[in-house]
Amino acid sequence: MKRLLRLLQWLLKAAVFFTLFAFALNNQQETRVNFFFGTYWAAPTVLVVLSAFTLGVVVGVLGMVPRWWRHRQAAKINAKPSPEVSPTPETPHGT
Repeated sequence: MKRLLRLLQWLLKAAVFFTLFAFALNNQQETRVNFFFGTYWAAPTVLVVLSAFTLGVVVGVLGMVPRWWRHRQAAKINAKPSPEVSPTPETPHGT
């Protein structure tokens, strides 16, 4: 069963890779991205799409950093043992 799942995972990865590879081969024409003041960037379409995707990932990760930091700080605070709650040895009741 594990082998079958591993094989299916590799097949899915191969399918995604070959789909993206075909996308890159089919989008080699020059694309022009216009900026301000008459400046532009001319590059193959696949590079423009890859750059936009990478920029989106970077912005998303940077947007999540403050929330991750707050959760990490809260986890540190909650992980510290509180001094007023200490385990007390139990005494036998029959003595």
